[in-house]
Amino acid sequence: MTMSTKIESVTAFPLTYEFPKGRTVPMGIGNAQKRDVIVVRVTTADGLVGYGESHPGRSPGAVASLIDNTLGPLIKGMDACDVVGVWARVHRMQLASHGLGAASAIALSGIDLALWDIRGKFANMPLYQLLGGTRRRIKAYAGGVAMGYQPPAALAEEAQGHVARGYKAVKLRVGDTVARDIERIRTVRKALGDDIEILVDANTAYTLADVRRVLPALEELRVGWLEEPFACDDFASYRAAAQISHRVPLAAGENHYTRYEFARMLEERAVQIFQPDLSKTGGITETLRIAAAASAWRIPVNPHSSAGGINMAATVQLLAAIDNGGYFEACVSQLNPLRDMFGAPFEIGADGCVEPIDRPGIGLEIDESVFKQFPLIDGLGFS
Repeated sequence: MTMSTKIESVTAFPLTYEFPKGRTVPMGIGNAQKRDVIVVRVTTADGLVGYGESHPGRSPGAVASLIDNTLGPLIKGMDACDVVGVWARVHRMQLASHGLGAASAIALSGIDLALWDIRGKFANMPLYQLLGGTRRRIKAYAGGVAMGYQPPAALAEEAQGHVARGYKAVKLRVGDTVARDIERIRTVRKALGDDIEILVDANTAYTLADVRRVLPALEELRVGWLEEPFACDDFASYRAAAQISHRVPLAAGENHYTRYEFARMLEERAVQIFQPDLSKTGGITETLRIAAAASAWRIPVNPHSSAGGINMAATVQLLAAIDNGGYFEACVSQLNPLRDMFGAPFEIGADGCVEPIDRPGIGLEIDESVFKQFPLIDGLGFS
């Protein structure tokens, strides 16, 4: 008798971890006061259950409502294994016409991850194997919401701690002022030596004038990439910045949605490193398309990681199955229990690498009882 994989229900669980009183994390877009995540559960008529993760989009209640009240009913009754068909239906009814654009891509991302989790469980295969990959080691860098605007010596000490745990690459937050950014990078480079890769992320806080001033120092300090110096739609600045330095590549993609926006980046030829987020750009289904297109242009894919462990575990699975995968962004934030609420989504080795979980689907065992520890606090979460 054939098992029915028809979608029976789609449910969103918006969760929040509020930072302890008096604690914030400064970054280019402001001071973060909390972390949010949206866990998405999809069940089939015969009882298969898959879990995904949607980015909160700084409005977790709105994204959860979109999942529960619009996208879920839209795909109910469809085959959970038909990820292409589900994606096409949501695209037609939300992304292509009179829908909610980026919010729909974010909501669809969590659903798509859950469907791939179901596909893996249905096939009794880990996701990397289902996608055609192998259980190989993936190089990782210490990132997430960490290593920000603290004094240079304290920043160097934090970076050294991550290197001591095995990381061979770290990512620093820039976008404060050019002078202070350069001082911090210089101090960290001196502390870590030449064998550790340093990456930097401006969180869209730079102007083109800032980039003209900072790029010579980034070249001197052998920085691996400059991430998101500008807003995601400021293609003019990206084009201009790409002409300033050919040694420090520009990276972007965490705020670009679907393959269509990445196609625009390919056409502009201004971004040399793509960073799609599986929980934002359209899930695994769409990230595979983005990676394939980027591969034809010899552009590496270094996915951005969202706050929760489902996203991180799925990202490692995908990186083990594409031919142009780069770094895994390992969240090393001290203020993110959402990362580990279902167990560790990754483990860093002495070689600075991680590997995919070798269990069916995405690989995590989801315990919904932990949700009550993280009640939703809706809203922006920045000051």
